[in-house]
Amino acid sequence: MKLLPRPSRRTLLMAGAVGALTVAASAAVPAADAQAATGCAVTYTTSSWSGGFTANITIKNLGDAVDGWTLGFTFPDAGQRVGQGWSATWSQTGTAVTARSVSWNGALATGASTSVGFNGTWSAANPAPTTFTLNGTACTGAATPTTPPPGGQTPVAVNGQLRVCGVNLCNQYGRPIQLRGMSTHGIQWFARCYNDASLDALADDWRADLLRIAMYVQEDGYETDPAGFTNRVNTLVDEAEQRGMYALIDFHTLTPGDPMHNLDRAKTFFAAVSARNAAKKNVIYEIANEPNGVSWATIKSYAEQVIPVIRANDPDAVVVVGTRGWSSLGVSDGANANEIIDSPVNATNVMYTFHFYAASHRDNYRAEVERAAARLPLFVTEFGTVDYTGDGGVDVASSNAWLDLLDRLKISYANWTYSDKAEGSAALRPGTCAGSTYTGPGVLTESGALMRDRIRTPDNFPTA
Repeated sequence: MKLLPRPSRRTLLMAGAVGALTVAASAAVPAADAQAATGCAVTYTTSSWSGGFTANITIKNLGDAVDGWTLGFTFPDAGQRVGQGWSATWSQTGTAVTARSVSWNGALATGASTSVGFNGTWSAANPAPTTFTLNGTACTGAATPTTPPPGGQTPVAVNGQLRVCGVNLCNQYGRPIQLRGMSTHGIQWFARCYNDASLDALADDWRADLLRIAMYVQEDGYETDPAGFTNRVNTLVDEAEQRGMYALIDFHTLTPGDPMHNLDRAKTFFAAVSARNAAKKNVIYEIANEPNGVSWATIKSYAEQVIPVIRANDPDAVVVVGTRGWSSLGVSDGANANEIIDSPVNATNVMYTFHFYAASHRDNYRAEVERAAARLPLFVTEFGTVDYTGDGGVDVASSNAWLDLLDRLKISYANWTYSDKAEGSAALRPGTCAGSTYTGPGVLTESGALMRDRIRTPDNFPTA
């Protein structure tokens, strides 16, 4: 979690009713999925409440490549209206709705996907549209699967040991993949949120690929009880493994921002967890959460001292290295990714961290991620749907713009946070972790409902 300078606010794409809708509660509505064998596939999912709803739409091009697209569909009920939209230019005439691509998502190669969405209103009923067109081609036919693969094929079972190939995270078949999941809050404060019921919900209901384990070093964390916190991390690694999820072990340094302050602790911790978990295929190591107030040269030196400790026990695991300016690739310090491109960490199987908070970090941050992703393997190990404090209202438009970009570039991510803290970024409503129920609309915040809808869509991991 970070405190970063706040750049200018991104202009929202609007159509119809322009006021942002406040979600008091969400109720899942069955998805309407359709595809044409030679044209397009569309997945439409909603979360609704009294008089309003959020729709998330994924468009997959199954025909020839297009440069610019128009999606069309018709609402089944005359009282349904598009309100605030994102990632497209939205219009509505009667019950007919049109979404037109914007500059950054208009090019869709064969097999490529993009996601758009809107907040809407309804009066009498809110049924899902059942037919869609893309550039006039009907998207109809067999339904897109929305359940996990049969036979217990979990993310780890399908993908196995991960590695870095080029600028991508790749699976055991050497194919680029994207992992989507959630980050814990500090396990010293919210241990009650990570139990069998909550982790079952994350794996089975959210269909998450990844659990990030945020182990703070200071702030009543690791330095107060190294053995105890090491055991807590190892237990959560086991819990993730049992559910077929990858575990991202986060050495959560924030204050002080110089990772060298914790160099000896890092060596001790990573020597222990890498020795204990070396035989596991589901472990990824994040060695410094958010370096700040230091140069890239300092961060690189730290990484080149910690990575050999991990490699001595676990030569194959992926290691994620924090970047300058609260893991912003240097953007929040007025720099950019060139310093990393010009002087990368001297190690293999390494990725670089990027963090953002959607209400504060917008177009200039997205532009740098897109530019850097062509040269560096990136992993968004933490981001929020709210502002840089971790609080405030959910910025749906900016959040979806970020998630669309990450999906398109196959950049893996973990959302902050799978916890019930009383702040905007938390996925669970306050008090949830005192009970035993972690599924259903009653336990999710607005951020949680948005992230669950995005994460639980099919992964479609390539195996050949």
